[in-house]
Amino acid sequence: MKKILTFMSVVLAAVLAFPANVWAAGSGEAAAQVPVWLCIPFAGLLLCIAVMPLVKGEWWEAHQPLMVGFWIAAMVLPFIAVYGAGKTVETVLECTVNDYLTFIILLFGLFCVSGNITMEGDFAGSPRINVGLLALGTLLSSCIGTTGASMLMVRPVIKMNSWRKRKSHIMVFFIFMVSNMGGCLTPIGDPPLLMGFMRGVPFFWSLHLLPMLLFNMAILLFAFYHLDKWAYRRDIAEGRKPDISKPGTEFRIDGLHNIVFLLMIVGAVILSGVLPGMPAFQDGAGNVKGIHIFGEVTLSFPALIEIAVILLAAWLSFRTTKQEIRRRNHFTWGAIKEVAVLFIGIFITMQPALMLLKSVGPELGLTQPSQLFWATGALSSFLDNTPTYLVFLTTAGTLGITSGIATSLGTVPAKLLSAISCGAVFMGANTYIGNAPNFMVKSISDENGVNMPSFFGYMLWSLAFLVPVFIIDTFVFFL
Repeated sequence: MKKILTFMSVVLAAVLAFPANVWAAGSGEAAAQVPVWLCIPFAGLLLCIAVMPLVKGEWWEAHQPLMVGFWIAAMVLPFIAVYGAGKTVETVLECTVNDYLTFIILLFGLFCVSGNITMEGDFAGSPRINVGLLALGTLLSSCIGTTGASMLMVRPVIKMNSWRKRKSHIMVFFIFMVSNMGGCLTPIGDPPLLMGFMRGVPFFWSLHLLPMLLFNMAILLFAFYHLDKWAYRRDIAEGRKPDISKPGTEFRIDGLHNIVFLLMIVGAVILSGVLPGMPAFQDGAGNVKGIHIFGEVTLSFPALIEIAVILLAAWLSFRTTKQEIRRRNHFTWGAIKEVAVLFIGIFITMQPALMLLKSVGPELGLTQPSQLFWATGALSSFLDNTPTYLVFLTTAGTLGITSGIATSLGTVPAKLLSAISCGAVFMGANTYIGNAPNFMVKSISDENGVNMPSFFGYMLWSLAFLVPVFIIDTFVFFL
């Protein structure tokens, strides 16, 4: 616990911009100094996302691109002063081309395809129906990814509960389970696990996490059922009733052919993890072939194939689906625009924080599953969980342990790998920015009349329901 507190104090120092420096070694380069104060723009952007909707909501909605641009400039200009223009351009292009581009294209594709699928019927949002929907979505997440499952199911869940007044808790638990925890069973489920697969973790190894997932599902669904039953009874007592004519007799799915395009996107994600390991996509030195952009920044051919397939799926979905379906889904571009703007700022401004993490991660002495579970999870709540996962996977691989899962980063004991995987996947649910689907679900919910909690309000929900579950996980699985 002392080591974890030490680790978190380093992160806190970064956020508060204490005038300290750490030394980080670049790949193949001499050690370079990482000023902690370069994390200020990232902290400033997060504070804007958290606070501005509360104090000046309309202004924030209208000026999001301007504010994001301000914080990007606030990071880039000092970065130039410290590292020079060349290194700055390379850093910005690296995160934009290799991280943000594939991230937003995937989100865009799933947003488009899912928006062309609608469910109609006489099902009304009741506690039992909602528990079933959350359980289904959670298990579906490992098959089509947390983003895919979230985009596929968010509108039906909102529609079935549209008659209710008290429904924000439904979408909060939706984020907890469908948008995060459910993705732990396969590399398709969540990007960190895909990165692990690309580095030698067997494809089906993540099925070892099934007991943890079922354990957490049981606790959270139990809590949700009783919370939703209380809210449901209050809605009924106030005279609210679902608009159904023949309960339980009619149900249909329109736009069902879009499942083909959804599977195309899932296939593209799988290919992005498989193709880099094939000789046809490697040069003589074993590097993945691609289009050279600047410095060491290259857009790989597997990434280009993934992007092309996803965009093709989105285009075919729109060409083959009637506009009426999108109208019934209340489909607009607002949610994807907001996510695209905010996350380009997050991806760029968090680079100094990631550099800081990479520099201190191997030196923290975190060797126990419980330590790695909380360290990976805490950082994944605010930073991109994929690089966070890789940092601690690398750390675990350098411990010199000879028994466990053989990866390209070293041999990692199964219990340590489980802790890192669960921390990265589970704790992305702690904040709206912890995982990509979180903010998307919030935006779609807001658009459809669900009064979602604020940034800090959501964190109170995660502190009340998720953190106790993670503490139990620690004692049951990681000690």
